[in-house]
Amino acid sequence: MATYALLIEYDGAEYSGWQRQNFHPTIQSTIEESLRIFLRNDRLQITGAGRTDAGVHARGQVAHFRCEPIPQDLLKRLIHGLNGLLPKSIAIRAAVKTQNEFHARFDAIQRSYHYLISCEPFALQRTHRLLIRSDLDFERMNCAAQLLVGSQHFGAFCRTNSSTTNRICNITRALWEQEALPHHWTFIIDADRFLHGMVRSIVGTLLEIGQQKMPLETLQEIISQQDRRNAGHAAPPHALILDQVTYPTPLFQP
Repeated sequence: MATYALLIEYDGAEYSGWQRQNFHPTIQSTIEESLRIFLRNDRLQITGAGRTDAGVHARGQVAHFRCEPIPQDLLKRLIHGLNGLLPKSIAIRAAVKTQNEFHARFDAIQRSYHYLISCEPFALQRTHRLLIRSDLDFERMNCAAQLLVGSQHFGAFCRTNSSTTNRICNITRALWEQEALPHHWTFIIDADRFLHGMVRSIVGTLLEIGQQKMPLETLQEIISQQDRRNAGHAAPPHALILDQVTYPTPLFQP
């Protein structure tokens, strides 16, 4: 058996998240169906680096699958063939043969998410960007974001129905960055792992701090208390993007 990795971009608006589900369209099941047709393998399955929620997008999702070795000429046609079978909301950007023991989820050392907002009405990006009509104090929000950096228990930002028992994550970067277009901002957050709903809960909390609805000092208390009820409402999924997954050795050519 051989192992192959895919670099995947998708618009998650039409899907019930990444993970395969019965009776609901997902990114994983849609790609698997196309792979099985192209490689003529009815048992083929893929494993993603992260399980994005319903409505969340990805620019740099990574997945792997194992099968009998693919002839080199067929592997060269894999990207074109899959993109011809997949809906336009999913695109395979790269496909490579990797080491047999490679695992897209467990071998990842960092994930990076971006959350896009605008403080003025817009039209062209409305399906992938959150409009905030109230004033935001981004300096205050960035001060709060720095409290998130480090290895901490992030249970306060995890879904209450999550079965994940280990809620320690190491956040290495968290900041609001102004874009080239006026009134457009991106929240960038990097960590070794993320909990279910964690990024959206963090964004929602920071927005409340930026709107003066929550004291800045409260964030440290929220982290310490580890109670989801104390954090802000989760921000909508349509503005969240899994931007990049990093591995000890780069998988794909720039």
